[in-house]
Amino acid sequence: MKKIILIGLVMGLLTSFSYAQMGGGMMSGQKSETGKGQMMKQKGMMDQGQMMSGMMDMMHQMSGMMEKMSGMMKDTPADRMKMMSEMTGDMSKQMMDMSNMMGKGMMSEKEMKTMQDKMMKLQKKMSEMGKKK
Repeated sequence: MKKIILIGLVMGLLTSFSYAQMGGGMMSGQKSETGKGQMMKQKGMMDQGQMMSGMMDMMHQMSGMMEKMSGMMKDTPADRMKMMSEMTGDMSKQMMDMSNMMGKGMMSEKEMKTMQDKMMKLQKKMSEMGKKK
């Protein structure tokens, strides 16, 4: 009977010691990372991967718009140059906003949505310019 109690006690100590050495250490690391992720989500912040994915999508859209713009410039009459100039300025501002956000390294979901909405407005304006030929 004493052997069973002694073995049970030793097993219990070994289990708790191994948990403290391995499991407890891992759990605290996971808790801090999970806590950080949850805190960012509560504040509406995006993680690095989401932010970069959104930025890459907008960069591809911007690239397409610039290509379209260069095609439109070939046969733009002088009276429409002002409109082209404004569009170029708007695109430049959008690129600066994107650059500033990437420089900060963090962005809220709301900020990303706002930038994507601005991009959609630019694309709409671009397509309207193309139709007015």
